[in-house]
Amino acid sequence: MTLDLIREIAGKLPHVTEDIKWGNDLCFCIAEKMFCVTGLDDGSKVSLKVTDEEFDELIERTGFTPAPYMARNKWVLIDSSSKISKKELTHFIRQSYELVKARLPKKLQEKLR
Repeated sequence: MTLDLIREIAGKLPHVTEDIKWGNDLCFCIAEKMFCVTGLDDGSKVSLKVTDEEFDELIERTGFTPAPYMARNKWVLIDSSSKISKKELTHFIRQSYELVKARLPKKLQEKLR
């Protein structure tokens, strides 16, 4: 998992913007709502929103922990020890994008189509 790979996957999604927050965190957003956060240093860790059903299951896996400050919203932190494939990382990034997008106001969702 690298910053370039995360940027490649997240950057291909429609209407995605990048923002730097807290000095060293690269945030990928849709309509100014974060769906993916990684460090600018090397991208060895990434935080993403997951489904309620997956959250408890994932935090039991090696390399997955509840994301600091965001665990109550069902976000996980994936570190490089998780050894996830590009396919699985792509799934988690796209899913996070869709989960955050689904919570946007309906009018805004329609504008983003």
